[in-house]
Amino acid sequence: MKKNKTTFILSALLLFATSAFAQKQYTLQSPDKDITVTVEVGERITYSVMHANTCILAPSPIGMTLTDGIQLGQKPVVKSAKTRSVNQSVEAHFYKRAEIPEVFEELALTLKGNYKVIFRAYDEGVAYRFETDFRKPIIIESETADFNFDADYKALIPYVNRRAGQEGDLISQQFYNSFENTYTPTTLSQMDPMKLAFLPVLVELKDGKKAVITEADLEDFPGLYLRNEKGNKGFTAVHAGYPKTREQGGHNNLQWIVKERENFIAKTEGKRSFPWRCIVISESDKELADSDLVYLLASPSRLEDDSWILPGKVAWDWWNAWNIYGVDFKAGINNDTYKYYIDFASQYGIEYVILDEGWAVNKQADLFQVVPEIDIQELVDYGAERNVGIVLWVGYAAIDKDMEHVCQHYSDMGVYGFKVDFMDGDDQMIVDFYYRMAETAARYNLFIDFHGAYKPTGLHRTYPNVLNHEGVYGLEQAKWDNESDLVTNEVTIPFIRMVAGPLDYTQGAMKNANKNNFAAIYTEPMSQGTRCRQLAEYVIFESPFNMLCDSPSNYLNEDECTQFIATVPTTWDETVVLDGKVGEYVVIARRKGYHWYVGAITNWEERDIVVNLSVLPKFGAKSGKIFRDGKNANRVAKDYVSGQIQVMGNRVKLHLAKGGGAVMVF
Repeated sequence: MKKNKTTFILSALLLFATSAFAQKQYTLQSPDKDITVTVEVGERITYSVMHANTCILAPSPIGMTLTDGIQLGQKPVVKSAKTRSVNQSVEAHFYKRAEIPEVFEELALTLKGNYKVIFRAYDEGVAYRFETDFRKPIIIESETADFNFDADYKALIPYVNRRAGQEGDLISQQFYNSFENTYTPTTLSQMDPMKLAFLPVLVELKDGKKAVITEADLEDFPGLYLRNEKGNKGFTAVHAGYPKTREQGGHNNLQWIVKERENFIAKTEGKRSFPWRCIVISESDKELADSDLVYLLASPSRLEDDSWILPGKVAWDWWNAWNIYGVDFKAGINNDTYKYYIDFASQYGIEYVILDEGWAVNKQADLFQVVPEIDIQELVDYGAERNVGIVLWVGYAAIDKDMEHVCQHYSDMGVYGFKVDFMDGDDQMIVDFYYRMAETAARYNLFIDFHGAYKPTGLHRTYPNVLNHEGVYGLEQAKWDNESDLVTNEVTIPFIRMVAGPLDYTQGAMKNANKNNFAAIYTEPMSQGTRCRQLAEYVIFESPFNMLCDSPSNYLNEDECTQFIATVPTTWDETVVLDGKVGEYVVIARRKGYHWYVGAITNWEERDIVVNLSVLPKFGAKSGKIFRDGKNANRVAKDYVSGQIQVMGNRVKLHLAKGGGAVMVF
């Protein structure tokens, strides 16, 4: 018995020693040495992140489970660990800057079982991804992507808005959504356990630092949601199951509605790279609004030539409900109305007019059935004579079922692009649609604006003809939402949603209201906040394809503001975020050629700020033009003053009204 007991103790000690010996640790630092990633390889793979002495992420497990029982990240055996350093520049097209420094350190762990995990550390954040090297296709049952924190921090959560009447349990019902909501402040432990959060998500850390969690290079895989169902200090990953059965339906029969899902999330090639899971880290809030991490992590452009892609502004019909006046014809969805829009666009040098929903026969989901009041070829020709291009709104199911012929037909006709709407999900089938749509459109020299869309994940780099994504609680909500605080939302978006990429916010309202006077009116909508706020948002929000949401008749009555909006570029050579605080205010400077544009907006607090222009490269202007809130803007939101402004010591003092803004050009 003593011998057996001794043997048991020795075996236990040997097991402990083997386990301890098997635990391996790898570290990776950002180029500036501020960020440290620690990877632990033991019974599973975990990683943690520090920024100087601040814990950004506590040890968090990662992995994938395949339907054949293979578990990536469980009992891993490291075959090799290789590091590399990259220091180069990336040429960016149709972006907020023309060139981006790409500087990072990388750790690649090759593991037994034909897979790798790649970690990267940039000065602005960290990212990791799995890579597999299987010879045959694989089916992914689930992914483990935890984000654990060392304290119960505050967070800003964009919850999914669950739609009533959907199939499945409370969680699976949320996979059908438009990725539009304001941000709910909460602590991590108090996050609603029955609600999913869509990305990006912001967590407030110690020392004034913040982390924004999102993903990049999402391809052939479902999008990532976050959930906290146990009331702990962190998030777990959730993905939509792969569609098992779906049927055409939804809004005007333009959607694919999933009726049943598989017990797996993706079926894919065995040799591939998976999406990056990334965390953008900031010491000051303004750094978040200037992040390039998602763009840098995306796959490079797959277009040999993108010279045909022409970003610009577009006169939009739907928000203003075709409400033109002072004309001798009946306004509505007809050629006379759209010719009026074209004439307006031509007068101000606006590049495009969009035909939103209504030009195709309703509920047929057939883009070759055009209503008799519309002659698209006539409008294309009329616009071409006036240097105005035509863009068409299309529904997801309508273009999906005949994508090749639709693209060919309307490209041959002279249409410039499509606004594609109502995908309202990000399961693997929908993500695949984005890539097919982008690639097919590019072959016919068509650009895309994805509406009813999930957040950008870098597709605008991979396919530069994808100019925009919605995925934001935008100004269109002002048509029907009396409850939401759009002003606070607008000074939150640049620090969270805009981290992911460009957004179709659809600003430009000429009817403006202060907090007490706002009312949601579907056919004659208004904005929250001042007129100058609307002008400044053309500088604040990234949007290569940028809408003028209001009626041409209203713009014609506000010539000075319209002239300014028409001259603001939509892509930039340089961007510098000068100041800001999440949910309070933001000041952004952008350069195009020899001109600097500076926009500032605030929340509902009246605010005095000093804009320091000395940090702008080669800035030497002594004066510029300004649009600023008028003395009575707190009472009458459209009150503004324009004129010359002097630069004293490279600084400009601004007073912003409640919900106000200012914009300057130097």
